Amino acid sequence: MDFDTRLADAWVRAIAAAVEREQARLTELDSAIGDGDHGSNLHRGFTAAVTALDGLQPDGPGAVLTRTGTTLISKVGGTSGPLYGKAFRAIGAALTGPTDPTDPAALTGPTALAEALAAGLDAVRVLGKAEPGDKTIVDAWTPALAAFRAAAASGATLPEAARAAAEAAEQGARDTIPLRARKGRASYLGERSTGHQDPGATSTALLFRALATVTAPDAKPLSPSA
Repeated sequence: MDFDTRLADAWVRAIAAAVEREQARLTELDSAIGDGDHGSNLHRGFTAAVTALDGLQPDGPGAVLTRTGTTLISKVGGTSGPLYGKAFRAIGAALTGPTDPTDPAALTGPTALAEALAAGLDAVRVLGKAEPGDKTIVDAWTPALAAFRAAAASGATLPEAARAAAEAAEQGARDTIPLRARKGRASYLGERSTGHQDPGATSTALLFRALATVTAPDAKPLSPSA
């Protein structure tokens, strides 16, 4: 299975559905250590992203994710819009390349997607100046990427790699609970930021779980073009 245009579109729609479903939880988590708007901001952004994809005739998965990132930057306030927006634009750019199916560089299997996800993480780290342990998106994305890469390197299929990444991201999000925040608004709380799960890491886990959902063998199509 390759990560094609249909799957890219389905992934964004699955993220939007997950964010809508978990909006109240994201807001609750952010209310404890942030501005309390993480859920509503992401809901607004991914709803707009789905609208932006409706009727779009992309020339590949990169175009889908680049449009998603651009929409998030323009529609989402706070820090989550620029962070996720830059991440998706970086993933999209990494997946934009040769379209000749006989050219190995054009393939979008697990290894290629792993490197695209790495580009997304790099974008988050550069913009947010965050490292693992800072209690941010990075704390879920880093183990997710490591798990995805390890699975891809071992010859796993895309669904298998995506499932491993989702499980690692969810564990990474849980692992932020005892951490003291060193970046973002939560860092202003000092020791009081401990004992709370980071909302950004939590939404990152939703992102990777959505990828696992749409690549699963029994996944139901979410894209209108599927």
